[in-house]
Amino acid sequence: MTDFTHQNLSGARFEYVYLTGADFHGVDLTGARFRLVDLTRVTIRGADLVDVDISGQIDNVRINGVDVVPLVEAELDRRYPDRAKMRPGDAAGYREAWDVLERLWQQTVARAREMDPDLLHRRVNGEWSFIETLRHLVFATDAWVNRAILGQPCPWDPLDLPADELPDVPGVPRDRDVRPSLDQVLALRADRMATVRDVLASLTDEQLAGMTQPVTEPGFPEPESFPVPRCLRAILNEEWQHRLYAERDLDALERQPG
Repeated sequence: MTDFTHQNLSGARFEYVYLTGADFHGVDLTGARFRLVDLTRVTIRGADLVDVDISGQIDNVRINGVDVVPLVEAELDRRYPDRAKMRPGDAAGYREAWDVLERLWQQTVARAREMDPDLLHRRVNGEWSFIETLRHLVFATDAWVNRAILGQPCPWDPLDLPADELPDVPGVPRDRDVRPSLDQVLALRADRMATVRDVLASLTDEQLAGMTQPVTEPGFPEPESFPVPRCLRAILNEEWQHRLYAERDLDALERQPG
């Protein structure tokens, strides 16, 4: 065990470091940045949380004894009236949710087309660029629909972009340097979105209650069977969240000088 006592680690970088079970006492984290961190079962006492911005998956989060998750969820649903539709309970609900996503993405893409094409390759605060976001959504569809639901063992396109935290998987592309045009990526998106639409068009409540047939070849997701709702919810969540991220970053790019 490494003991850092009365040490000045200001500006230090911790990347893919395991701090499970670590103890922090009298630690100054002013201005620290956390990205892709797992804070499950973290306990914080006597803290000052001032001007803090947190985004991510939250569940059973108590602040001063109050579970704030229901409050946050209710406020997000109020801000985004379509958000509740991303939690469908039957096949018709999934079709409605996809209609919403297609409509919202059409608006976001129309906005992006009005911008300087070079800006669509620019990252904001280390997040994916707009083009990279679209590439990742192609990957998500290939993984959870083409592979997991439709049983295609290797559905990947060379432009697919897995999540940064996903380890390299043999056969799964991960080209971070390629710079395709918006039209190139949108052509892929149109194909994958049509696939999702076709799957949902024939989806029944009986199928929704079932499991996928496992793909035996290695890849992502793992060669196993999954509940159909898990696969479809993954797509809905990816599409919904990444459109919000894209809109946030387009806002930031528009505010930049020049």
